[in-house]
Amino acid sequence: MAQPFRIAPSILSANFAKLGQEITDVLASGADIIHFDVMDNHFVPNLTIGPLICEAIRPLTDAVIDVHLMVKPVDRIIPDFAKAGANIITFHPEGSDHIDRSLALIRDQGCKAGLVFNPATPLDYMDYVMDKIDMILLMSVNPGFGGQKFIPEALTKLKQARAKIDAYTEKTGREIWLEIDGGVNTANIAEIARAGADTFVAGSAVYGAGKDSDPHRYDSVIAALRAELAKA
Repeated sequence: MAQPFRIAPSILSANFAKLGQEITDVLASGADIIHFDVMDNHFVPNLTIGPLICEAIRPLTDAVIDVHLMVKPVDRIIPDFAKAGANIITFHPEGSDHIDRSLALIRDQGCKAGLVFNPATPLDYMDYVMDKIDMILLMSVNPGFGGQKFIPEALTKLKQARAKIDAYTEKTGREIWLEIDGGVNTANIAEIARAGADTFVAGSAVYGAGKDSDPHRYDSVIAALRAELAKA
């Protein structure tokens, strides 16, 4: 059975002066998930947004809020985002002293949990905690900034992660999402999907392509991404 494809615009690239409207518009345009990038200026060289913003946008939509924690240490902030309304919380293995414990903490808070792998981070970390993972997120850029170019080697890693997930699903019947983040656009999304991704974070490719002539500003770009995915 073919995997459903999910588009998850990253609000890091949205206009923060009207963030609520940006989120409402992108979802009305056909996006599936709101991707929420949390950077701490410690684990990654940038500082972004925290749980107060998540709490503020939660009443705007029933859509999934997917929180990607680029912070170290992660355990202290996990309950705050769960309370703020996150549905999925992912973190980097390098950000936790005890990966199994951090995954369990997320799930104990009522959220789905996931691991994030930087371009040079091996996938081995996932092998021992598959029972606590609901999503794998592969970075196809080095984290810290939006608007970077896709790293082609991520396609090889996607295929490897897809094989691990499929083998686990066949054994257990439990689904794990495979998300990609970094440099995703209409030119490469079909190839990325063929490599195994089912969930696609796109920041500048979506929010940088808004049209005042579109009913909800982002209808054209979301439709273009969907059209490319249909080719996969």
